[in-house]
Amino acid sequence: MLVEEVIAVLGRATHIDRSAFTPLIVAGQKLGCVNAVWRERLLGHESALFEEKGGSIACRIAGDAAQLTRELNAAAERWQAIGWLNGWRNERFTAFGADGTPLFELERAAFRPLGLTSRAVHLNGLTRLASGEVRMWIARRSPHKAVEPNRMDNLMGGGVAAGESLQQALLREGWEEAGMSAGSLTGLAPASLLLAERPVQRGVHREWLYAYDVWLADGERPANQDGEVAEHVLLPLHEVEDLLVAERFMIDAALVASDCLVRLGYWGGETARVDAALAAVRHPVDAAVHAL
Repeated sequence: MLVEEVIAVLGRATHIDRSAFTPLIVAGQKLGCVNAVWRERLLGHESALFEEKGGSIACRIAGDAAQLTRELNAAAERWQAIGWLNGWRNERFTAFGADGTPLFELERAAFRPLGLTSRAVHLNGLTRLASGEVRMWIARRSPHKAVEPNRMDNLMGGGVAAGESLQQALLREGWEEAGMSAGSLTGLAPASLLLAERPVQRGVHREWLYAYDVWLADGERPANQDGEVAEHVLLPLHEVEDLLVAERFMIDAALVASDCLVRLGYWGGETARVDAALAAVRHPVDAAVHAL
């Protein structure tokens, strides 16, 4: 077992230097943070919408959710037009307040530059063989994906779109990425909640990861429907560990897979050490709107 190496990988995956970012205040709440590049852009080129206030950057829009959504998306379209945003998806995420109130919707490509917190559902696929051995289904992303092609992923992982419930996202992504039937996923409760937070080229990736476990029968195989997964492979847990140590996983998928291995007790007497390495990013499942 490679406990030391796994802990080192998790440490790199969860490290962020907060001093490198300026807090972003929207609707009177700290909702995000921006790096030096975006700080200059917001204060220098979008001064009609943003101002410096008490060491933070504050959004000037004082209207309701509809006005915030309208004006912030208009700004995002300007940023795309001048080449500041890439990965435009024509899909919106919802930004929530600390009490869980939806505050506005915004093109998902703008979430990372503003350091806003999104939500995603991830599915661990597990199978118990006739021998009693537990194995894990791992997806290899398509080589044609624009983001992290050929990296390893959980059975399924995807963002929760604006207006979508966690259950709706789980059913949609479960079918698209793995061909999972609604009957096999309906009623599943999250097994864990992780907060992924790290600097990325566009700004800050900050996302609540709702991790679910589903057990597939021996001989049952997932089947990708949307072309985003090149293959699914059923691996012994020690091979999943090898992929973690080799950093072949997408970072969020690595957190979710490691958390699942902890719950399975994979590391035996050493499991508590990996559990402690995840403690900083693991939260009670109902705490997602409070740790902003």
